[in-house]
Amino acid sequence: MWIDTHCHLDAAEFDADRDAVARGAVQAGVSRIVIPAVGRGNFGSVRTLAHRIEGGAYALGIHPLFTRDAHEDDLAVLRREIEGSLEDPRFVGIGEIGLDYFMPDVDDARQRFFYEAQLALAREFELPVICHVRKSQDLVLKGLRAAGVKQGIAHAFNGSFQQARAFIDQGMRLGFGGNVTFERARQIRRLAIELPLEALVVETDSPDIPPAWRYKARNTPDQTAAIGAVIAELRGLTVGQLAVGTTANALAALPRLAVSSA
Repeated sequence: MWIDTHCHLDAAEFDADRDAVARGAVQAGVSRIVIPAVGRGNFGSVRTLAHRIEGGAYALGIHPLFTRDAHEDDLAVLRREIEGSLEDPRFVGIGEIGLDYFMPDVDDARQRFFYEAQLALAREFELPVICHVRKSQDLVLKGLRAAGVKQGIAHAFNGSFQQARAFIDQGMRLGFGGNVTFERARQIRRLAIELPLEALVVETDSPDIPPAWRYKARNTPDQTAAIGAVIAELRGLTVGQLAVGTTANALAALPRLAVSSA
């Protein structure tokens, strides 16, 4: 069985067939789907969806790209939502949070403020984080170190070996998705091959980052297994070995997943 550690199943792209997509993932062997929030506006919807679908789980946080429209009191709302979710077995951590230096219109000071505040919440409540690290690996890592957060996932990792090792040393797992299926993605493939298996988790980031065979089409969580099969082939492992290993890694990164599957 597989775990999709990052799937925006609440996105508008799934409005027409969301439940069918979720069922398709289960039929493809995906036992768990982690749905991270992106801001105050979808805290409730990711929770509701995680409870509605088989194998659903959710994280709560404010995405760096959504800090453009966020208000400081959203952090107070987030705190209350976290406090109210601590007894919910489908709540697994704080995310999606982090920094983004790819999009030019994100105010740096503002996104750092929200990132650091959410890391403080993660430390206070002893929760893992799901981090957005696009063009921001070093500064995201700096924040993790400063806050003393030592558990979670660096989502859609695409950094250097040195950065990968630093995240691993911090206790983080690294998310690999559709990008690894492209032959031209040599750096990501090298990482997927040469890093310790214990560091890897599989994700789709649906509806985004589709695999090569769905280039420019909508991505869906049922592709977790096929993406995992590509990683297994690259590493010279059986699909079963990769599934067992990455499932264990996901449970280590997000321990509440084990509670919610009990």
